Amino acid sequence: MRHSAIQLMVGLGNPGPKYTGTRHNAGFWFIEALARREGIDLRSERKFHGVAGRWRAADVDTHLLCPMTYMNHSGRSVAALTQFHRIDPAAILVVHDEIDLPTGVVRLKQGGGHGGHNGLRDIASALGTRDFARLRLGVGHPGHSDQVISYVLHAPGREERAGIDGAIDAAVDVASELARGEWDRAQQQLHTRD
Repeated sequence: MRHSAIQLMVGLGNPGPKYTGTRHNAGFWFIEALARREGIDLRSERKFHGVAGRWRAADVDTHLLCPMTYMNHSGRSVAALTQFHRIDPAAILVVHDEIDLPTGVVRLKQGGGHGGHNGLRDIASALGTRDFARLRLGVGHPGHSDQVISYVLHAPGREERAGIDGAIDAAVDVASELARGEWDRAQQQLHTRD
Protein backbone atom coordinates (compact mmCIF):
# COMPACT_ATOMS: atom_id res chain seq x y z
CA MET A 1 0.00 0.00 0.00
CA ARG A 2 1.34 3.41 -0.94
CA HIS A 3 1.95 6.22 1.50
CA SER A 4 3.77 8.75 -0.67
CA ALA A 5 2.21 12.16 -1.23
CA ILE A 6 0.43 12.73 -4.53
CA GLN A 7 2.21 15.41 -6.56
CA LEU A 8 0.05 15.04 -9.67
CA MET A 9 -3.65 14.30 -10.09
CA VAL A 10 -4.57 13.59 -13.71
CA GLY A 11 -8.19 13.51 -14.84
CA LEU A 12 -8.78 11.62 -18.09
CA GLY A 13 -11.21 12.62 -20.81
CA ASN A 14 -11.53 13.98 -24.33
CA PRO A 15 -11.46 17.69 -25.22
CA GLY A 16 -14.19 19.56 -27.03
CA PRO A 17 -17.95 20.11 -26.65
CA LYS A 18 -18.76 16.82 -28.40
CA TYR A 19 -17.36 14.88 -25.44
CA THR A 20 -18.05 17.18 -22.48
CA GLY A 21 -20.96 15.22 -21.01
CA THR A 22 -19.83 11.70 -21.93
CA ARG A 23 -18.96 8.95 -19.44
CA HIS A 24 -15.37 8.85 -20.71
CA ASN A 25 -14.89 12.37 -19.31
CA ALA A 26 -15.50 11.42 -15.69
CA GLY A 27 -11.83 12.10 -14.91
CA PHE A 28 -12.19 15.66 -16.21
CA TRP A 29 -15.31 16.07 -14.05
CA PHE A 30 -13.30 15.16 -10.94
CA ILE A 31 -10.54 17.70 -11.64
CA GLU A 32 -13.13 20.39 -12.42
CA ALA A 33 -15.06 19.62 -9.20
CA LEU A 34 -11.88 19.74 -7.10
CA ALA A 35 -10.82 23.01 -8.72
CA ARG A 36 -14.24 24.57 -8.05
CA ARG A 37 -14.28 23.51 -4.42
CA GLU A 38 -10.72 24.61 -3.69
CA GLY A 39 -10.69 27.76 -5.86
CA ILE A 40 -7.93 26.43 -8.11
CA ASP A 41 -7.30 28.25 -11.38
CA LEU A 42 -7.08 25.81 -14.29
CA ARG A 43 -5.33 27.18 -17.38
CA SER A 44 -4.33 25.91 -20.78
CA GLU A 45 -0.63 24.96 -20.72
CA ARG A 46 0.74 24.31 -24.19
CA LYS A 47 4.00 22.82 -22.92
CA PHE A 48 1.97 20.18 -21.06
CA HIS A 49 -0.58 19.67 -23.86
CA GLY A 50 -3.40 20.18 -21.41
CA VAL A 51 -5.25 22.25 -18.86
CA ALA A 52 -3.32 22.47 -15.60
CA GLY A 53 -3.41 24.02 -12.16
CA ARG A 54 -1.59 23.90 -8.86
CA TRP A 55 -3.09 23.12 -5.48
CA ARG A 56 -1.44 23.54 -2.11
CA ALA A 57 -3.09 21.17 0.35
CA ALA A 58 -1.61 21.05 3.86
CA ASP A 59 1.91 22.03 2.79
CA VAL A 60 1.89 19.65 -0.19
CA ASP A 61 2.05 21.03 -3.73
CA THR A 62 -0.12 18.98 -6.07
CA HIS A 63 -0.43 19.60 -9.79
CA LEU A 64 -3.79 19.05 -11.48
CA LEU A 65 -3.93 18.08 -15.15
CA CYS A 66 -6.56 17.39 -17.81
CA PRO A 67 -4.75 16.23 -20.97
CA MET A 68 -6.10 17.85 -24.14
CA THR A 69 -4.51 15.21 -26.37
CA TYR A 70 -7.58 12.96 -26.57
CA MET A 71 -7.82 9.87 -24.41
CA ASN A 72 -5.63 7.58 -26.51
CA HIS A 73 -2.67 9.99 -26.29
CA SER A 74 -2.95 11.03 -22.62
CA GLY A 75 0.59 9.84 -21.94
CA ARG A 76 2.07 12.67 -24.01
CA SER A 77 0.60 15.25 -21.66
CA VAL A 78 1.38 13.34 -18.45
CA ALA A 79 4.98 12.68 -19.49
CA ALA A 80 5.54 16.34 -20.39
CA LEU A 81 4.39 17.57 -16.96
CA THR A 82 6.13 14.85 -14.95
CA GLN A 83 9.44 15.38 -16.75
CA PHE A 84 9.27 19.17 -16.34
CA HIS A 85 8.46 18.99 -12.61
CA ARG A 86 10.49 15.79 -11.95
CA ILE A 87 7.55 13.87 -10.53
CA ASP A 88 8.02 10.17 -9.87
CA PRO A 89 5.27 7.87 -11.24
CA ALA A 90 4.62 6.64 -7.67
CA ALA A 91 3.42 10.18 -6.84
CA ILE A 92 0.80 10.24 -9.64
CA LEU A 93 -2.94 9.61 -9.26
CA VAL A 94 -4.87 9.03 -12.50
CA VAL A 95 -8.63 9.56 -12.25
CA HIS A 96 -10.70 7.75 -14.88
CA ASP A 97 -14.04 6.23 -15.80
CA GLU A 98 -14.35 2.53 -14.96
CA ILE A 99 -16.86 0.28 -16.73
CA ASP A 100 -16.09 -2.65 -14.42
CA LEU A 101 -17.61 -0.80 -11.46
CA PRO A 102 -21.31 0.00 -11.02
CA THR A 103 -22.36 3.57 -11.61
CA GLY A 104 -21.55 5.72 -8.61
CA VAL A 105 -19.00 3.38 -7.01
CA VAL A 106 -15.51 4.81 -6.52
CA ARG A 107 -12.36 2.81 -5.80
CA LEU A 108 -8.67 3.50 -5.25
CA LYS A 109 -6.12 1.17 -6.76
CA GLN A 110 -2.34 1.06 -6.81
CA GLY A 111 -0.75 -0.04 -10.07
CA GLY A 112 -2.01 -2.92 -12.16
CA GLY A 113 -3.02 -3.34 -15.79
CA HIS A 114 -4.99 -1.00 -18.01
CA GLY A 115 -8.11 -3.20 -18.23
CA GLY A 116 -8.65 -2.12 -21.83
CA HIS A 117 -8.66 1.58 -20.91
CA ASN A 118 -6.67 3.33 -23.63
CA GLY A 119 -5.86 6.34 -21.48
CA LEU A 120 -4.22 4.16 -18.84
CA ARG A 121 -2.48 2.12 -21.53
CA ASP A 122 -0.93 5.22 -23.10
CA ILE A 123 0.16 6.71 -19.77
CA ALA A 124 1.85 3.46 -18.74
CA SER A 125 3.62 3.35 -22.10
CA ALA A 126 4.77 6.98 -21.88
CA LEU A 127 6.02 6.63 -18.29
CA GLY A 128 7.54 3.20 -18.83
CA THR A 129 5.72 1.83 -15.79
CA ARG A 130 2.24 0.87 -14.54
CA ASP A 131 3.20 1.80 -10.97
CA PHE A 132 0.94 4.79 -10.51
CA ALA A 133 -2.24 5.08 -8.47
CA ARG A 134 -5.73 5.16 -9.95
CA LEU A 135 -9.01 6.59 -8.76
CA ARG A 136 -11.67 4.57 -10.57
CA LEU A 137 -15.08 6.20 -11.05
CA GLY A 138 -17.72 3.59 -11.81
CA VAL A 139 -19.86 4.34 -14.86
CA GLY A 140 -21.42 0.88 -15.27
CA HIS A 141 -21.14 -1.57 -18.16
CA PRO A 142 -23.29 -1.68 -21.29
CA GLY A 143 -23.63 -5.47 -20.99
CA HIS A 144 -21.59 -6.50 -24.02
CA SER A 145 -17.98 -5.75 -24.97
CA ASP A 146 -18.99 -4.70 -28.52
CA GLN A 147 -20.95 -1.79 -27.05
CA VAL A 148 -18.25 -0.36 -24.77
CA ILE A 149 -16.87 2.32 -27.11
CA SER A 150 -20.30 3.70 -27.94
CA TYR A 151 -21.32 3.50 -24.28
CA VAL A 152 -18.43 5.49 -22.84
CA LEU A 153 -18.69 8.10 -25.60
CA HIS A 154 -22.32 8.86 -24.75
CA ALA A 155 -23.77 10.84 -21.87
CA PRO A 156 -25.21 8.98 -18.88
CA GLY A 157 -28.89 9.38 -18.01
CA ARG A 158 -29.93 11.80 -15.28
CA GLU A 159 -29.90 9.22 -12.46
CA GLU A 160 -26.60 7.76 -13.65
CA ARG A 161 -25.01 11.21 -13.78
CA ALA A 162 -26.24 11.93 -10.27
CA GLY A 163 -24.58 8.70 -9.09
CA ILE A 164 -21.30 9.58 -10.81
CA ASP A 165 -21.42 13.10 -9.39
CA GLY A 166 -21.97 11.64 -5.92
CA ALA A 167 -18.88 9.46 -6.34
CA ILE A 168 -16.89 12.47 -7.51
CA ASP A 169 -18.01 14.50 -4.49
CA ALA A 170 -16.90 11.65 -2.20
CA ALA A 171 -13.54 11.51 -3.97
CA VAL A 172 -13.08 15.28 -3.69
CA ASP A 173 -13.81 14.93 0.05
CA VAL A 174 -10.68 12.77 0.44
CA ALA A 175 -8.46 14.63 -2.05
CA SER A 176 -6.52 16.34 0.75
CA GLU A 177 -5.79 12.98 2.37
CA LEU A 178 -4.56 11.63 -0.95
CA ALA A 179 -2.37 14.66 -1.54
CA ARG A 180 -0.78 14.13 1.90
CA GLY A 181 -0.26 10.41 1.31
CA GLU A 182 -2.90 9.29 3.83
CA TRP A 183 -3.92 6.49 1.49
CA ASP A 184 -5.42 4.09 4.03
CA ARG A 185 -7.66 6.77 5.52
CA ALA A 186 -8.88 7.92 2.11
CA GLN A 187 -9.46 4.35 0.97
CA GLN A 188 -11.46 3.45 4.07
CA GLN A 189 -13.68 6.50 3.67
CA LEU A 190 -14.33 5.83 -0.01
CA HIS A 191 -14.75 2.08 0.17
CA THR A 192 -17.25 2.16 3.03
CA ARG A 193 -19.61 4.72 1.49
CA ASP A 194 -21.49 2.37 -0.90
